[in-house]
Amino acid sequence: MLNMDFSQFVSVDTNSMDWQPSPAQGVWRKCLAREEVERGHATSIVRYDPGSSFKGHNHPLGEEILVLEGTFSDETGDFHAGTYFRNPKGFIHSPFSKEGCVILVKLHQMKAEDKERKAIETNKAEWEEREDGSRLLYLHNFETENVMLFEAPAGIKIHPHVHYAGEEVFIIRGAYRDEYGTFQAGTWVRVPPGGSHAPEILEDSLLWIKSGHLV
Repeated sequence: MLNMDFSQFVSVDTNSMDWQPSPAQGVWRKCLAREEVERGHATSIVRYDPGSSFKGHNHPLGEEILVLEGTFSDETGDFHAGTYFRNPKGFIHSPFSKEGCVILVKLHQMKAEDKERKAIETNKAEWEEREDGSRLLYLHNFETENVMLFEAPAGIKIHPHVHYAGEEVFIIRGAYRDEYGTFQAGTWVRVPPGGSHAPEILEDSLLWIKSGHLV
């Protein structure tokens, strides 16, 4: 197991990690959290070399992906950088990438009752503009789970708050600091249930944030 104690704070700088081979030739990954080898709960950064692919498969408790670079494809279409999508339990596909891509992937983490499949082109979506100059794009909500993108200019200070059911953050660009430390682009952070913090945005930043799902 890797980083599966949700009661502990975790931060991983993916920039300092080496790419590790996956079962598919030309597909590489950096594992952030993993329950078992090739099964169960997993959070990873995955890179597809141009022309690489996976054989058809499903995910017993779903798959959640944010395309960070390039174009990720399957039978349902092409998903360009900035696309967020969710494939629920029972969805079967054969993913590939003609030009290559890098994606943030979460496997086996959806509730069985969460059956909505979605694909959101976040670069074309309507964001919520806020008075402090930041922007929010809500991506998914189910029961206590919330997923969003948060874009903020340098200097924004977020008021202290508690995550009663935990939070995960992936810094797509920029940097912030809080009570846990200072974190740069490419870092994955997990705040445990009951953890509190008051982030300060140090550079113009874009954050993927998931909360309310670790209990």
